[in-house]
Amino acid sequence: MLKEKIGFIGGGKMGEALCKGIINAKLCEAGNIIVSDVVVERCKLLSKEIGIKTTQNNKDVVSFADVIILAIKPQMMGEVLDQLKYDITSRHLVVSIAAGIPIRFIESRLQAGIRIIRVMPNTPCLIGVSATAFALGKCATDADGQLVHTLFSAVGKVFRLDEKYLDAVTGLSGSGPAYVYMFIEALSDGGVKMGLPRDVATVLAAQTVMGAAKMVLETGQHPAQLKDAVTSPGGTTIEGLSKLEDYGFKSAVINAVEAATLKSKKLGELL
Repeated sequence: MLKEKIGFIGGGKMGEALCKGIINAKLCEAGNIIVSDVVVERCKLLSKEIGIKTTQNNKDVVSFADVIILAIKPQMMGEVLDQLKYDITSRHLVVSIAAGIPIRFIESRLQAGIRIIRVMPNTPCLIGVSATAFALGKCATDADGQLVHTLFSAVGKVFRLDEKYLDAVTGLSGSGPAYVYMFIEALSDGGVKMGLPRDVATVLAAQTVMGAAKMVLETGQHPAQLKDAVTSPGGTTIEGLSKLEDYGFKSAVINAVEAATLKSKKLGELL
């Protein structure tokens, strides 16, 4: 059980998922978590479903919590930090999960010496299988990093990286679920084209993606090795793979990651 009190500024789906993950992992009691959100009904829902404290005033979060998690949209960051500049002090650890917002921007809006960590999780944290990476600001300590690692491990796998890699993380795992959903939809469409009922095709597609992903994670084998293991000479799989190559499947995915990474970098450069 952590001794620190946790505060979320922003009570959206990501904040909710992290709250539930932290509580379910028995890292923190519900009474030691507070969330602020401008929507009254959202606050009531979170209080009722999770049992946490809620407020519409961000300053209540800062006065209560030791760790402040900024779970807000990137375009709101400047306004929120300006509002809290003199309330956030050296006793706080500030954790941002806003895409594309560099640590230097947060540092520039707060008092000198504040400990800041930038985190990039993804939406599967809603079901406890997030892929997360984080980077420490210049004043954050190794102990702060370990705390963040512990918190986000409650909802998935976590990696500590230099900040220069976080835009690529955003392009790969931050945006990646959307690419995979599109692939699942395409697999399902293919099944329907070949006569399968839609509900069956969608479950088969999703289960196939989940199973393949678990094979990569649990065997430790390179994806190419696993691909070759199911690709018999002259068989059905090589026919399908050949068509994917004809239409530039791998190149399209690589280009998608690159485009999303560059967009994340651009967001930071515009600040």
